[in-house]
Amino acid sequence: MNVPKCMSTQHPDNVATPPYAVDGVLKGESEVREAVDVYALGCDEQMWDSEGKDVDRMVVSKLLSGYPDFFSQHRLGKDCFLTMRVPNPSIERHMSKTLLESLESIPSAWDVAHEFYGDGDAPPIFEVILPFTTSAKELDRLYYYYTKYVVGKGDMTLYGDYRVRDWVGEAYPRSIGIIPLIEDLDHMVVADSIVEEFLRDKEFPYQRVFLARSDPALNYGVVSAELMLRVALQRLSALQSRLGIPLYPVIGAGSSPFRGNLKPVNLERAFREYPSAHTLTVQSAFKYDYDPDVVRAGISRIREHAVSEPVPVDEKRVLRIIEKYSAEYRQCLRSLVPVLSGMAGLIPKRRERKLHIGLFGYSRSLEPDEEGEEAIRLPRAIEFCAILYSLGIPPELLGLAALDSDDLAYVKEVYPSFEEDLADALQFANEESIARHMGSEYVALASRFSQGIDRAHQGLTTAVWASLDTLPSSSISNYIVEAARLRRFLG
Repeated sequence: MNVPKCMSTQHPDNVATPPYAVDGVLKGESEVREAVDVYALGCDEQMWDSEGKDVDRMVVSKLLSGYPDFFSQHRLGKDCFLTMRVPNPSIERHMSKTLLESLESIPSAWDVAHEFYGDGDAPPIFEVILPFTTSAKELDRLYYYYTKYVVGKGDMTLYGDYRVRDWVGEAYPRSIGIIPLIEDLDHMVVADSIVEEFLRDKEFPYQRVFLARSDPALNYGVVSAELMLRVALQRLSALQSRLGIPLYPVIGAGSSPFRGNLKPVNLERAFREYPSAHTLTVQSAFKYDYDPDVVRAGISRIREHAVSEPVPVDEKRVLRIIEKYSAEYRQCLRSLVPVLSGMAGLIPKRRERKLHIGLFGYSRSLEPDEEGEEAIRLPRAIEFCAILYSLGIPPELLGLAALDSDDLAYVKEVYPSFEEDLADALQFANEESIARHMGSEYVALASRFSQGIDRAHQGLTTAVWASLDTLPSSSISNYIVEAARLRRFLG
């Protein structure tokens, strides 16, 4: 059973861009070409994202017809995999019809592959990822819609006894796997219950579970994001033992420390923190902001890594720490709303997106902690990180003031890379900017965990915040990009 270990994604956290990007933006045909490139680098899976963008549903046809020699040697659906990420109609109502269009494209992709390979041994697409998963019912709706209405409509009669399948042929594959992508605290810590309920009336040979890393950090802070992953991985491991069905966790980490600190040059960090994860994501900064040989070696290392037992945690203690830490983190966010708003639109785009909503585009909402407080509309995690790093305020700092010495000792025990991640982020700090926006307590915390500051980056962040009211946006964006080049990630 060949379950992919290295999932390339389309997250736009990169500074550098491939030569086929148009004005620095990957879109349309460029993303088809990108898929071939990442397979050639060694990734065994490409996420094909139809959430929030104008996705090409003819991707399988374009891959096989455009690159026949490559896919004759590397079978799509067997040697390399294409996995759709579709909108969740329960959350993303404005994109709900896109889900149906995406599901309808799966049998068409099978037909194209059947024609290309001359058999139906391996469907080119047979799993989809459902973001914002909060219940087994959401997974069931997707699973049964495909089997009953995409495949099942073949039994419908058009007139007399003439059926849809007689007209357009059978639909394959007959069923698909559904990968829950779980992104919030309340559901991350009960991921095992969601998965168990979904599997109750099905006989799958295995089940993949996608655990987000970026949005939990955005909504609860980096420490909370790491700790809730520990709980989820521990519970999924116990569920696997109880059910006897292989579970394959996917961790969706990016290159910035705030979003998971997964780079081709520090993979031991991910193996240490998520030892039971089967699949790691390779996002755009990983692919484009390092030398191709370094990227290729990193991908190979991910695919060779042996999975082991998860880091054990005291769940009650973890949840207490998350509660107090995330409350302080949210207070920090409220103090930063003016600067987040002031820099909206200055971060360069690296992927074409559509259906932007609100000030920050396709934004996330942070609900109020207390009665009378207003909800905060946040930019997406990459833009959020890019704004704060560009100001010299590493977002890893936010919330740390809530942790006492006992909390810190336990965090270091179950999150061994805690101080390493902080030091990695704090080399991009600007003490003056932290003092201006966060106060003296956070200046002291930055000094405590810092192991040295990149002064070139500091100078660029000073130029950014000093220029917000005086220079044109194009000049400020240039400073932002130059600082990002030093970091080797945009956000």
